[in-house]
Amino acid sequence: MRMTVSILLICDDSSMARKQLLRALPADWPVAIAQAANGMEAMAILRQGQTDVMLLDLTMPEMDGYQVLTALQSEGLSCKVIVVSGDVQEQALQRVMALGALAFVQKPADPDLLRQTLERLGLLANSASELAVQALGDDSAINFFDAFREVVNVAMGRAAALLARLLGVFVQLPVPNVSLFEVGELHMALADAQRGGGLTAVCQGFIGSGIAGEALLIFHDSEVGDMARLMSGFSSDYSEIEMLLDLSTLLIGACLNGIAGQIDVQFSQSHPIVLGEHASIEELIKLNRPRWKTTLAVEISYSIEGHHIHFDLLLLFTEDSVALLSNKLAYLMN
Repeated sequence: MRMTVSILLICDDSSMARKQLLRALPADWPVAIAQAANGMEAMAILRQGQTDVMLLDLTMPEMDGYQVLTALQSEGLSCKVIVVSGDVQEQALQRVMALGALAFVQKPADPDLLRQTLERLGLLANSASELAVQALGDDSAINFFDAFREVVNVAMGRAAALLARLLGVFVQLPVPNVSLFEVGELHMALADAQRGGGLTAVCQGFIGSGIAGEALLIFHDSEVGDMARLMSGFSSDYSEIEMLLDLSTLLIGACLNGIAGQIDVQFSQSHPIVLGEHASIEELIKLNRPRWKTTLAVEISYSIEGHHIHFDLLLLFTEDSVALLSNKLAYLMN
């Protein structure tokens, strides 16, 4: 006896993430598939009342996964939800389960683990169906920026999970921004981020398989002391400089390792250096203008929930690195 064909909704702002999920789905699962690029699109589909199962991302623009789960509860809509996210903080798992999700799957979804999850929840057919998910998938090519943004999304989630465990906090994650800048445009972008206050930054170079760049961990001066106190606990001997160096080693290292693991490279990192302590953005740009030139810039803006602490992680890849990254990502983009 065959299972009645179900409707599966894949909700993720990344076209590459949706494509990865389509590839990871069991080929013998008889489902019709709908896709949504954010929570608002998903809710419009869910309100039609025909969706049986949803694979839901958490970090999205317009309306994130937490808001979708909350809306499902408040509107009394029935849909079995499996969260598929790069935000692997323990609190993220606890929160989505409390909001009604049935399971949590880490990005990128492993096909075997996804099948096991679907089987455990009783969502798979007992026998194969001619309605294979591959026939319903989207075979369109993925552009470089979307592919790399999704790789960064997974990496930043792993870095946040390390910080969350260390400090016993919840780290609020953004949608990462990936852009190609000339040095003048980068100057303007950083100046806008400064919002009139002084900045303190830690710089750390990296290189691997010809892919090279600089990582910058940037704090507004007013928040450096707050972060130092949070990381030091009750120790009065932990200086702000020690905090900056330790935090940069943790976050930059974890983020680069997360990227490296997905594109099969190994990055070597230089020792972190505090750039222009309490310097203006103009001083930071002047110090680094010869190295940045045209750069692929990745911006991740972290926030610590319950604290007035925000900081930016910038990964600045050299112009020559873009072609090498494209080659590494080719198998994900096609």
